[in-house]
Amino acid sequence: MTKIITYNVNGIRAALRKDLLSWLKTTNADIICLQEIKASPDQLIDLLLLEGLGYEHYWFPAEKKGYSGTAILTKKTPKHIEYGCGIELYDKEGRIIRADFEAFSVISAYFPSGSSGDLRQDFKYQFLDDFQQYSDKLLTEIPNLVISGDYNICHKAIDIHNPKANANSSGFLPEERTWMDGFINSGYIDSFRHLHPEPHHYTWWSYRANARAKNLGWRIDYNMVSKALEHKIRHAQILPEAVHSDHCPVLLELDAFL
Repeated sequence: MTKIITYNVNGIRAALRKDLLSWLKTTNADIICLQEIKASPDQLIDLLLLEGLGYEHYWFPAEKKGYSGTAILTKKTPKHIEYGCGIELYDKEGRIIRADFEAFSVISAYFPSGSSGDLRQDFKYQFLDDFQQYSDKLLTEIPNLVISGDYNICHKAIDIHNPKANANSSGFLPEERTWMDGFINSGYIDSFRHLHPEPHHYTWWSYRANARAKNLGWRIDYNMVSKALEHKIRHAQILPEAVHSDHCPVLLELDAFL
């Protein structure tokens, strides 16, 4: 069994100050995909402590300091690490890192947010189109694929606490949700929803209006599993008790060994 976790930490240094290391030790995942690390390895003083927990660590920070970036922590040495998707526009923001193992490959992806305005929303739409093409090609080369990360999209009304009020909000726009339909139909399974059809499960909450305590959230973090691995999905769970970020981690267990 392989335990995979995706977690947008909204700043790895801030999360470490909130005792992320103790949580990592207790959770004991095999692979952890991090997003929005907002730091480069030379800015971190806890790398030896991470290694003490048994993790190798691979970082893909953004060129811009304190912004974006992804990472993968793993207890098994990958046979290859791929930094970026080959498109400079996204790679300079550190949005995609991939670890290849014998049984499957895992991507940590941080999709853009469009909430700051039209320019970034257009950037997000371009990313979605390009990511679909990137994924289509990758699936032909690596059929056993897990794409974990913050997609910044609620797929369906069940994935957001107030769908009517947010109908025109970035992250729940019809075009974004249609893209998610197409992405899943291109060969993926939303592993959490595959096992949990019930409502009120979210992975992100605004810091405003006590939203997390009231569970007024959005489900925008996913472990997407390629169809070839469907029979390997054993368990999926959202872990809202982890409070190092405005997001929470999402767990996937696959009946496969690295």
